[in-house]
Amino acid sequence: MSGFAEAAKATLDCDLKSIEPGGGGDINRGWRIEAVAGDLYFAKSRPGGSATEFENEAAGLRWLGEVGALPVPEVVAVVEDPTEPGLILEWVEPGPRGDEAELGRGLALLHRAGADGFDRPAPGASGEEIRFGELAVPLSPAAPDEGFAGIYADRLRHLAAQAFEAGSLGSSDRDVVEQVAERAPELAGPPEPPARIHGDLWSGNVLWAEGRPWLVDPAAHGAHRELDLAMLELFGSPGPGFYAAYEEISPLADGYRERIGFWQLQPLLVHAVLFGGGYGRGAAVTARQCLGG
Repeated sequence: MSGFAEAAKATLDCDLKSIEPGGGGDINRGWRIEAVAGDLYFAKSRPGGSATEFENEAAGLRWLGEVGALPVPEVVAVVEDPTEPGLILEWVEPGPRGDEAELGRGLALLHRAGADGFDRPAPGASGEEIRFGELAVPLSPAAPDEGFAGIYADRLRHLAAQAFEAGSLGSSDRDVVEQVAERAPELAGPPEPPARIHGDLWSGNVLWAEGRPWLVDPAAHGAHRELDLAMLELFGSPGPGFYAAYEEISPLADGYRERIGFWQLQPLLVHAVLFGGGYGRGAAVTARQCLGG
């Protein structure tokens, strides 16, 4: 039994029938755990990670789940192993995609639940950063009336600098991102109150089970709701009923479609830092399109 398996067994304090690798992502290892009593769990872990990041994810899941708008996996335990910490969740059996309108309505209700301010983490989470795998992005908490555009501009600058250092963004492309950051108050659209967002809402973090959409792997915090919506468009697109259902609950501001690229700059730059130059080129193209180029 691996080190994490031993730590997970001790954390659950029950006899295990099996603990098998499976379902991991680009950064973390995934596990399917079955107890002798028949209970199933999903666990994720990372050698060299920190228990704090998994505690933050657990806090984010609870914060999103307390709204009751969309289901999230129940947090069972954080595994505080010094070598390979992790997170144990209830097992959710994946199935075929269901009604996209349910995702639209639920996400609108989740966003409308709001946050105490922009760049505020979930209650119980560390207030210093949000994480995208191994990449930490600093938070700069602000009051609701201070707006999100300035915070987002600083994020773009921070991520562009890291992508440049990683060699996935050239100096001229970094300068274009800087120009976008300078124009963020204009490009962000009308001011909005802080939304309660998932924070890393690509299609792979929407798990369909028995026809219902579940939210997994959040980087939850208070931010502009269009970040979540633009992320859903980055690696695919929600079905035709999604936006109609979303806007029944919470209409979008005029010009939303024109702002999608602006909000997609953050995940593109995150991917450029983590995975390399192809995403850097995509970020540069998107930045130039934001400027009308």
